[in-house]
Amino acid sequence: MTKWFTALAFLSGLFFLPDAAGEEKTEEGFSQYVAKLKAEAVEQGFDASFIERTLENIEFRATVIRSDRNQPERKITLDSYLASRVPDWKVQQAVEKLNEHKVLLDEIGAKYGVQPRFIVALWGNESNFGRIQGNYDVLSALASLAYEGRRETLFKRNFFAALTILSEGHASVDTFKGSWAGAMGQSQFMPVSFLQYAVDYNGDGKKDIWGTPADVFASIANYLSSEGWSDDITWGRQVKLTQSVEAFGLSSTLFKPLAHWHAQGVTRYNGAPLPTNDINASLIMPDGDKGRIYLVYQNFHTLMKWNRSQYFGVSVGYLSDRIKKGF
Repeated sequence: MTKWFTALAFLSGLFFLPDAAGEEKTEEGFSQYVAKLKAEAVEQGFDASFIERTLENIEFRATVIRSDRNQPERKITLDSYLASRVPDWKVQQAVEKLNEHKVLLDEIGAKYGVQPRFIVALWGNESNFGRIQGNYDVLSALASLAYEGRRETLFKRNFFAALTILSEGHASVDTFKGSWAGAMGQSQFMPVSFLQYAVDYNGDGKKDIWGTPADVFASIANYLSSEGWSDDITWGRQVKLTQSVEAFGLSSTLFKPLAHWHAQGVTRYNGAPLPTNDINASLIMPDGDKGRIYLVYQNFHTLMKWNRSQYFGVSVGYLSDRIKKGF
């Protein structure tokens, strides 16, 4: 991730960082905070010697706090987002990966009830098929974000979940890397999500979402299946409106049968009638009525549980559609 601060700001940020109320976040303060985390971990039942060994090299990371505070606010269009997230080279690689792992993906897809193309689409969007998993020490990142304070409860939960992952032997502390926010592995699970959804599919005793394709694919599929995915339907489709937008209910949670939307004058993007399937859908306009318009099905809302961004959900669906077409 690009860092926009200067070298001077970076160097000074290693030693102190004002919080939202103006209080300085210092290395000394962080050390005191980690001492409290250690005590709380032991209270939760972690072995004291394990905690001391595991947190021996934990460090304050002002950079992750800056990344959290300075997430991009510039508005981009969905068209621009899709061009960036789903370029042709990624589609081509997605098709190649689907073919490379076809036997395994078909097996996992059948077991969990998830079409393989969606597993590959999420894999590609989250980590570029495992190539970009993050280089931040997960424990240092999570502890620093908890120490910052704005979302302490969230990041503490994930910090203790990360300790559980290590104590169970799924990863080793020296290679426990992830994004600045603590997302891990080829599926970019947060530690809490790992404990809930990660799968040891190859039966070696480890839920290895960092390096074992079977575990990565099964973990993605298990998440989707657990959150209500159906392999009987797709995610949605781009559509056109034949009357003014005011005629439509724009709540993304307003589910109506396709026949309802057909009666309201909604068509496929090419102008053809909607399918006659008995499927409920909701209408979304991520960029308003001047941008792309979609009818989305329940599977799209499952994708929104993974990442609460309509742009992200559409990008996964869009990539899956292009995979299906074979590039």
